[in-house]
Amino acid sequence: MDATLMPLAVPERHLYRIPEAMRLLSMSRSVIYELLRAGRLRSVTQGRARLIPAQAIQQYVDLLITESEGVCYDRTA
Repeated sequence: MDATLMPLAVPERHLYRIPEAMRLLSMSRSVIYELLRAGRLRSVTQGRARLIPAQAIQQYVDLLITESEGVCYDRTA
């Protein structure tokens, strides 16, 4: 398989600040905070900084993929 067609994994950092997570997930700040409040995206705090673990970002993406696999787009039935 061509390496340019492979899906990109979360880069090799362990923790991301909110603006970085926003860019990685292509989501707004308010959506990120709503996901945190709902428990769909995990975070940790270090001092006053809220950080998103790379593992939590990957788990959220996996959750979205799993949820989308159960959706039926065929509306003719």
